[in-house]
Amino acid sequence: MENTLDLSSLLSRHRHTFAPVLDTDLNADCVCTLDFTASCVQLQDVDLQDTDAFNQAVLQMMQEQRATVGVGGYLEDRFIYRRSRHFDVATESRNLHLGVDVWLPAGTAVFTPLDAIVHSFQDNDNFGDYGPTIILQHELEGVTFYTLYGHLSRTSLKGLHDGKRFAKGEKIAEVGPYPENGHWPPHLHFQIIADMSGKYGDFPGVATTSERAKYEQLCPDPNLILQCRHLPDTFKTA
Repeated sequence: MENTLDLSSLLSRHRHTFAPVLDTDLNADCVCTLDFTASCVQLQDVDLQDTDAFNQAVLQMMQEQRATVGVGGYLEDRFIYRRSRHFDVATESRNLHLGVDVWLPAGTAVFTPLDAIVHSFQDNDNFGDYGPTIILQHELEGVTFYTLYGHLSRTSLKGLHDGKRFAKGEKIAEVGPYPENGHWPPHLHFQIIADMSGKYGDFPGVATTSERAKYEQLCPDPNLILQCRHLPDTFKTA
């Protein structure tokens, strides 16, 4: 895969063939966008290391928009990762989000949008990390790429093995509760990856601002698959 423009174009051509990733309608009126940049005033006075308080703040943000599901985050410059040392690096903290987050109740079923095999999985059990994570491998028109599902329930990893096959639309997991989901308010982190670069069960979901060009190449917009009307329309530019 020369670059993600190629992968984005491929996914755009197949946009009518994807199954829903979640057991909820991401185009419903009860869905809103959530902003986790430094301009989000609702979180400025919240102790983000207190997951209960963080969760209540997220619920309040959705309630203010009369929503029960929140979406957003692709290439968003977020301040919320300051809650965890997991995102610190030697010279620059990681704050640029590489996937789309869907904030919704724990226990919500997660499905594969295409036929898939399990590339890898593991419980990334650090405060602020992915928690239980599944990475699926797909192929379209001879092109191999991957989708990552983070913040799952621990039971989602039971019975998995590398190479296990799933049919398009088959349930693969459930959204996890905290603290087992990496100590986050319940949500799914969904990410597309062009090249796993030898990684297993894990892949950066947050990058430094200086790495933006690199990771834009590796991780195209997940809304190419999610097709949520509340997110920017990627099909016009893919």
